[in-house]
Amino acid sequence: ASAGLLPDTLAGIGIDVEDITDVVFTHGHPDHLWGLLDDFDDPLFTNAAYHIGQAEFDYWMNPETVNTIDASRTTFAVGAKRRLEVIEDNIQFFGDTAEFLPGVTAQPSFGHTPGHMAFAVHSGKSAALIVGDAIGNHHLAFERPDLPSGADQDRETGIVTRTKLLDQLATDEMPLIGFHLAGGGVGRAVRQGDAYRFEVEI
Repeated sequence: ASAGLLPDTLAGIGIDVEDITDVVFTHGHPDHLWGLLDDFDDPLFTNAAYHIGQAEFDYWMNPETVNTIDASRTTFAVGAKRRLEVIEDNIQFFGDTAEFLPGVTAQPSFGHTPGHMAFAVHSGKSAALIVGDAIGNHHLAFERPDLPSGADQDRETGIVTRTKLLDQLATDEMPLIGFHLAGGGVGRAVRQGDAYRFEVEI
């Protein structure tokens, strides 16, 4: 019931979909990719360029992915490929550590998907890290980042990524934005011994 509300949400803050100039994807899962098409399967953001990592794009466009992905996620593969094909001519790829838009730098965060990306967003001396789904919840992922997550396609790589991200965030005292975290997903990772806790930014 909460799906498909992005245009209305944008309109609520005075932004039309035609005002969007750039759409950036962390990865190709349904809740991060499906909204790029409208009800007629046309691109929703008609004036936007689309940005995605090459490895992530290649994974979902590979016709063998639907045969090799976990059976519970075959619809992910079919749907991602179909949507990426629609916008393929308007996709711009970025390098693993490239500043591909002013103030936006890619940071590899593989594991949740093969080409999942985080993004450091800079404004002057301030910065925040969009972690996407590399840190998937605000409790277990922080308290025991060393435990495998069933949401990650490559669970061992996901552990390595999650551990490094949390250490980086806590050490640098950098705000983070996570798509499935509590309180709107904006907060900080605070070190607690060998673990972390998520502090929501108000």
